[in-house]
Amino acid sequence: MTQSTPVPVSLKPDKVHPVNGHLPEAIDFRELPSSTGFSNLYLDYLYDYERVGSYFPTNFRSDEAFHPLMERVRERKVDRVLLSSVLERQNLAFGAQTKALTNVRLLSKETTFAVVTGQQVGLFGGPMYTLYKTLTCLQTAAALKTRFPKYDFVPVFWLEGEDHDFQEVSRVNVLDRGGAPVRLEYSGDPRTQARNSGPAGDVILTDSIEEVFRTLEQSLLPTEFTADTLSSLRKSYSEGRTLLHAFATWLNHLFDDSGLLFLNPSEPELKRELTPLFEREIRDYPATSQLVVRQSADLEERYHAQVKPKSINLFLLHKGGRYLIEPRETDFSLKGTRQYFPKEELGVILHQNPERFSPNVVLRPIVQDYLLPTVAYIGGPSEVAYQAQLSLVYEHFGVVQPVIIPRASATFIEDRVDRVAGKYQLPAVRLFEDPEVVTREILQQLGGVNIDALFRTAGESVENMMAELTFGLTEIDATLKGPLEGGRSKIEGALRGLKEKSLAAQKRRNETAVRQIERALQTVMPAGNLQERELNIVYYLNKYGPDVVRWLSTELRVDLFKHQLLTV
Repeated sequence: MTQSTPVPVSLKPDKVHPVNGHLPEAIDFRELPSSTGFSNLYLDYLYDYERVGSYFPTNFRSDEAFHPLMERVRERKVDRVLLSSVLERQNLAFGAQTKALTNVRLLSKETTFAVVTGQQVGLFGGPMYTLYKTLTCLQTAAALKTRFPKYDFVPVFWLEGEDHDFQEVSRVNVLDRGGAPVRLEYSGDPRTQARNSGPAGDVILTDSIEEVFRTLEQSLLPTEFTADTLSSLRKSYSEGRTLLHAFATWLNHLFDDSGLLFLNPSEPELKRELTPLFEREIRDYPATSQLVVRQSADLEERYHAQVKPKSINLFLLHKGGRYLIEPRETDFSLKGTRQYFPKEELGVILHQNPERFSPNVVLRPIVQDYLLPTVAYIGGPSEVAYQAQLSLVYEHFGVVQPVIIPRASATFIEDRVDRVAGKYQLPAVRLFEDPEVVTREILQQLGGVNIDALFRTAGESVENMMAELTFGLTEIDATLKGPLEGGRSKIEGALRGLKEKSLAAQKRRNETAVRQIERALQTVMPAGNLQERELNIVYYLNKYGPDVVRWLSTELRVDLFKHQLLTV
């Protein structure tokens, strides 16, 4: 890709083609280092479904599974009139265009289903995987329409704005002019620093958002796209807007007229629809928790449990905070407070102000698919994992669990990274390993001396020598063992110091190579984490222009189920 016009790369999912002659187009998740964080449960879900099939309702690779599931979704009553009304109002506020409004109208038909993804609302759209989720959602909806032409499929983005961990969503990273990660953080109102500041999506941006923009502008390499990128971002994340509104407006701008619908579930009308579900959760506690524990017990024999259920999986919005409802012998309390509610009073609040109730991570998927005619949900590795714990809960509430489709996963590979990989003959998977280890190995190749092996041999020689001395000297006088151990410690310390100096000298001798390698690797694994989890898209918009999202939509293969390397 040049800086003015993105140049697409042709991806062929069943073949490993080198990009620019150096790197493949995709890597099997099983080949990536364990430090990249893809669990065994997720890997089996992708590549060995039979091992995990008992935890999920449907194999996402099977077309045959969709027909009976769609019929079950159609049989369950969803207030499509209310849903369409709320979606139209919300999406017009987010800047919806023709395709989105057409999709709103389609949802009023019983032959229309939702393909859903979602994310906590955050600063500047959050990490890059937000885009990958969205593109997977859009392309899955289009693919399902092709496979099942008698039905319609509408992409919906669930705006998770009720989580109260504001600090988690108030930070993003970009790369600075030298290619190093820079953290952008919105501090805003001092209340946002509190332990429980209420729903993050309700935080209203103050003039301190300009401090974030100043840091961003100072960090970015000036390009022909900088002014427009910052201007577009400022229009979304402007003073006086809520974080939720800013997030949705920005994504709507990035996916201009794609047909994507945004749903803010905190709408009072929607919460009123959820009253029976919330009422049952409170009345029947700890039924939900017991079902999750029951399914998790079997799951944990081979894998792990992603979420831990609570006695009641609901929060109450109270005096500006969001607090977990905890049952007591005769009443309910709000965790971390001295606030108590008799059972009757909590019931009155639920029926009069259902918008004050908020689901936790266990109940949120049930709420989502209670409101929407969901046929497929697009999730990342952790979301796939917690869905494995929920099939019994779906049955308990009479809600159809959708097909769980893994989102696309990718890393942008810039030309300099590709050149470094070719120059130093680095296999693709090495780009995701510890940069210090990779750099050291390359330097040893360049210098012709393997320092690790050299000092390992020296250490073994010292160990052998000390073993012989220990045997001989203790025969002469057992008190000599103490001085001998002191000598061992000094020798080992001297070797460690000498090794560090040797490595430093080797780096100085190959300073240019070190700089090239380290800069390349930190764009692939910034801060030691996958790029898609650490970086924000703004860096690439600034460098390559607004067409980068359109280019990405043509290059990202959502049906590949490998980690893609996208050369730009």
